[in-house]
Parts: sequence; C-alpha cells; structure tokens
Amino acid sequence: MLQDKPVTLAAIAGAHGVTGEVRLKLFGEGVAALKRYRAFNDSSLTLEKLKEDGKGGAIARFAEVTDRTAAEKLRGTALTVPRSALPALADGEYYHADLIGLPAVSTTGEALGTCIAVENFGAGDVLEIRRENGKRFMVPMRAQAVPEWNADRILIEAAYAED
Repeated sequence: MLQDKPVTLAAIAGAHGVTGEVRLKLFGEGVAALKRYRAFNDSSLTLEKLKEDGKGGAIARFAEVTDRTAAEKLRGTALTVPRSALPALADGEYYHADLIGLPAVSTTGEALGTCIAVENFGAGDVLEIRRENGKRFMVPMRAQAVPEWNADRILIEAAYAED
C-alpha cells in the first residue's frame, strides 16, 4: 500500500569528523523538512542533531553511530521514512515516490508503460516512462501533458506519448 511505502529523504554521503557525524545528500526540501523526523529506516537510526553544511547538504549525528569507522560504514545508506509519515498534500501536489512505479495510460486508452523516475532539470518536473519494449520517453508534469493522476495510474495526453 502507498501509505506504507518507504520514501527516501536523504542519503549518507560519508563521515564528517571523528565523532560519528555524517554528511547527508538531501532529496527533499532541505534541512527544515528533514528535522520533522526523528527516526529513519524503520527506527534503526535515531537523529540526535542536524545542521546545514552550507553546500546544500547537511551534517547529522545519529544515536547509533559513535565513531568515524561506524559513520564510514553507512556511506551510501538511504534514509527513509514511511509514506504515511509525510505531510498531507494539497490538491495538485504529489510526492515523487507516489508516481514512481505507476502504470502510464494515454488519453486514448493505450497502455504506455511504467513511470520509472521523476526528474527536474530546472523547468519543472519531468516523468520518465519506460515502455514494455524497454524504450523510454519523457513527459513534462504539466496539466497539458498529464491531465490526471491518482494512486492507480498516470493519464498522459496521447500527443505527448507518440514515438
């Protein structure tokens, strides 16, 4: 179920210092958004301290990590929370995690494939759809191209799905 799906908010990029702090790469809306959570990865990591690093990332201390060696072992670890822990969304808003994995269907009823990624290159979100034959195409996440989506599927305007 969508509400139980783990959602990645950050990843541990490596150790910071010798006391067990770690550098984080953030995937959400910054340090302020990450601070609302205390436990990550099914409560296996408990956040004690979090601050901005001045470079778009963060420095964190977890109760379970007490030295540099333990911090280095966590390099590459994704920090997840259950989807149900995320704030409610307003109409028209979505979490990337809710779209990834959904089937995509054209406005003419044709099965187009599966959403495998949501990217943002600066001009807004773009959905990457993988067809059954392995080919991929991208669609801007705008009302003209994606008039509707829900927990079951993404509806894509047929003109945006042509090869």
